Amino acid sequence: MAAESTLALSLVEEFVSGLQDSKAKDAAKGVKDGKFTVLQLVEALGSSLTSSQPHTRARGVHLLSEVLQECYGDLTEREVEVLIAFYENRLKDHYVVTPPVLKGLKALTKCTNLPPGSAVSMLRSVFQDIHVQVRLSYCTFKLKGLGADFVFGFVQSMDGERDPRNLLLAFQIAKNLIHGGYDLGKFTEELFEVTSCYFPIDFSPPPNDPHGITREELVQALRAVLTGTPKFAEFLLPLLIEKLDSDVQSAKLDSLQTLAACVSQYEHKHVAEFLQGLWTSVRREVFQTSSEKIESAGLAALTALTSCLSRSVLSSDSEDSLSTFLDFILKDCKHHLCEPDLKLVWPSAKLLQAACSASTRASHIITVAVMPSLLEQYNNRTQCSHRRTLLEVVQRFIHSVKNCQSSDNDESVLLAFREALCSIVFSALSESNSSLQITATSVLTSLAQQAGLLVESDIELALDHLTRLLLTEEDDRVSLAVVECAGALAQLHPALVITKLIPKLKKEMFTEPMNQDQEEVSELHSHHAVRQRCLSALAAVSIQPSVVQESTPVLLEVLRSAHTGSVNFSVDEVVLTCRSLQRIAERVQDSEEAGRCFHDVFIPHLLSLALQAALQGKKGSEALNWNHVSGNKCDYLSQKQEGDSWSLSRLVCLLMGSVCSLPRSVEVPQIDKLLSALEEMSCACSHPLSYTSAAKCFAGLVNKKPQVSVSSSGDSLDSLIQRMMKRVCSELDSPSSSVRTQAFTLMIWVAKALLLRYHPLFTTLTDKLFSLLDDADLGPMAADGFSLLMSDSTDVLNRACHADVRIMYRQRFFSENSAKLVQGFNAAPQGREKKPNYLKALSNIVNKLPKQVQVTELPALLSLLLEALSCPDQDIHLSTLSCLEPVLVNPPQVLIQQLEALINRLLALISSPAMSVRIASLSCISTLSHFPVHEVLPFRARVLRALAKPLDDKKRLVRREAVQARGEWFLLGSPGGR
Repeated sequence: MAAESTLALSLVEEFVSGLQDSKAKDAAKGVKDGKFTVLQLVEALGSSLTSSQPHTRARGVHLLSEVLQECYGDLTEREVEVLIAFYENRLKDHYVVTPPVLKGLKALTKCTNLPPGSAVSMLRSVFQDIHVQVRLSYCTFKLKGLGADFVFGFVQSMDGERDPRNLLLAFQIAKNLIHGGYDLGKFTEELFEVTSCYFPIDFSPPPNDPHGITREELVQALRAVLTGTPKFAEFLLPLLIEKLDSDVQSAKLDSLQTLAACVSQYEHKHVAEFLQGLWTSVRREVFQTSSEKIESAGLAALTALTSCLSRSVLSSDSEDSLSTFLDFILKDCKHHLCEPDLKLVWPSAKLLQAACSASTRASHIITVAVMPSLLEQYNNRTQCSHRRTLLEVVQRFIHSVKNCQSSDNDESVLLAFREALCSIVFSALSESNSSLQITATSVLTSLAQQAGLLVESDIELALDHLTRLLLTEEDDRVSLAVVECAGALAQLHPALVITKLIPKLKKEMFTEPMNQDQEEVSELHSHHAVRQRCLSALAAVSIQPSVVQESTPVLLEVLRSAHTGSVNFSVDEVVLTCRSLQRIAERVQDSEEAGRCFHDVFIPHLLSLALQAALQGKKGSEALNWNHVSGNKCDYLSQKQEGDSWSLSRLVCLLMGSVCSLPRSVEVPQIDKLLSALEEMSCACSHPLSYTSAAKCFAGLVNKKPQVSVSSSGDSLDSLIQRMMKRVCSELDSPSSSVRTQAFTLMIWVAKALLLRYHPLFTTLTDKLFSLLDDADLGPMAADGFSLLMSDSTDVLNRACHADVRIMYRQRFFSENSAKLVQGFNAAPQGREKKPNYLKALSNIVNKLPKQVQVTELPALLSLLLEALSCPDQDIHLSTLSCLEPVLVNPPQVLIQQLEALINRLLALISSPAMSVRIASLSCISTLSHFPVHEVLPFRARVLRALAKPLDDKKRLVRREAVQARGEWFLLGSPGGR
């Protein structure tokens, strides 16, 4: 026992007198290991707890509380009871003792052996003995036994609080009180008052606030309290009406958002007596506001309020609050829809539509009251602008009615107005005014999206109108609207689109224009425009698989006719046809029916046409498979027709698009023969597009090729690469070779293919690439090759083409090769021929790294990057400046040490011939002004003098950047600046 007491005394003395905080962990370990008990520790603290110095007493309690944080789970009920009594007594001590006492009480609340009634006892002691604002984190106890006394104690504790940290916590506690079923009793109003006095929140966090509390956090926390219970309704709603009279925009917005939140929890009885005041306030904000946010919040609040009233259950002797409220709205808004000048039609319509969208019942009442008037107004008006406005209002009501329906199968409240609505839509489509036609297509789309509003005859008539507009209307805006509407109708009524629309479009596309007199040019131009609109429409309607089965053969026939010359289609029309097919493939609904259509019809015909075009007269198969595609191409590539390079290009591009986009699980037939032919073409062909396409196709296949060939006769991947490298190196190492560029192109694309899949032989290609940086002819091309290695490829070697792309391959390449670049740069002879190649290569690598990696890695390469800013290559300048910009935001010490050299380089570049370089350098100079003032202030005068010149730059974007930079530097060191 003596040894235990001695150990406890020793730890106490070292913690309290020696101020060694680490001894708290030793004391906790001693309790856990059974060397002494918590009560023995209290005894050892005796002299500290009775000291005449408050800070010594606080230190002693601090030690005990730290131990309890670790050991509360092992305490017996008797030990807990003694400790609670001890801590409650200590609440009466000096205020410096209070924080560690509260910490200890918090630890005791976690004990499993908490004696009955002790939680209530602790809370009473807190309320009675603590007279300062504290963090009441222990108020989440289940202390419902205190009843309203607990609420009163909390109100007293919170009253007058100003610290945002404590307010945030207090709001959370108040929310827990409300939702936790505590009896608010006679203190309901007091709880509301002590929290609502902070509404609306007016808080701006100080600069560099370490606590990170935002105004939005406080707003949301307070709103959760105020809207948490209907018991607050009689206090909150008058408060919101009052705050909506404020001139402060944020107060209006907060009030409207709080109103929308609270009424979602209320019943009609809670808001009935405030309806007139609420409506007046919301109406004013929509009619008079200059802020879209406040207008939107007002409309949302009106929808929520109407929804609240719609939930009321009517009895024979109760007042219908919803009808009363809608009467207010109709009385103040309906007449504006009929005014001759229509000045207030939109705010009135928005308010009516907001209420209409709240519930089916509200939509019935408002629609019956408003729709006849709108339809009558439309028929009586003669000005197209008025009719268009009314049509737009009608569309908004149709949309509002749809939003209030509980399901798409519900009968629409607009069904009674179906014929009249169709009549005005078809009338507008027949007008010559473009704006009215465009609006009519939008209304037609909205009508089609509600079940039952358009019958089959209406859809047929609508398609007739849309077809007529497509074939006759030259306004691009009308055409676009018609195409969008046709797409919406095709989604809902595919069968009618197949029978009514597609045959007419097909007939028009295959009709040749009549060329007779002087007007033939304009007529031909007009006919081509019609064809292009028809093609766009076919793509737009092809969403459902059944429509795709009918539309794609038409588009394929266009391509076939253009190829054979049977119909005179222009190049633009053929290109648009291909793009339409691509759009269909991207948008069609994924289904077995669509997949079969593409597999059996779309792809074979498209490949056949492409092959026929590429082979220029060679017979192509109508039903191709991958064996035919691969085999035919291998044979043709092997012929090495140097005189027909454009044919080769077309064929290899087609091959690349076909086989390089296949999933890795699909085996390409005769792949070894194909790779051999591609390698030969890559190294022997003289046409740039041909040998580049062949190299990319070769690389795409290598990237997916298994390490070991599936067939016993096939080459392994390693042997294939080694054979290719032997041939490439022999060409690259021969200065007199005429195909060095071709060999390099093949090598760089294969290097990218291997880099993406982390293949070990990639290092061999990398070493060769580094050696070429010293080559007099290929050095600049090798430097650009690093950009290709690090960039995303759009046509091959990307994830969309199912390439083998490993994560973080760029970071891996940088970490393995950046040192080689630095060594090569240092070893290269001085001069303007070779060193810039290394700088450009480094800049290309770093520029493609993720920004967070750049910030980490750039300090080690700063000296080289500064060198890069001094070389004559403008591409290197721009790439390097792009690398530097993110690092300048939070500059490392090594960069600050090089500040003078950096400023000199940047000031020199603001006179660069390249506008992009001038802009980037000015942006960097502007960022430098945010460096520590004592570091950049010595350069202020020099920078301001230099920035005077770009203020007169001939390019506006440069002048704007210069003004920004000069303003930042001018404020540097001034009393109101940084």
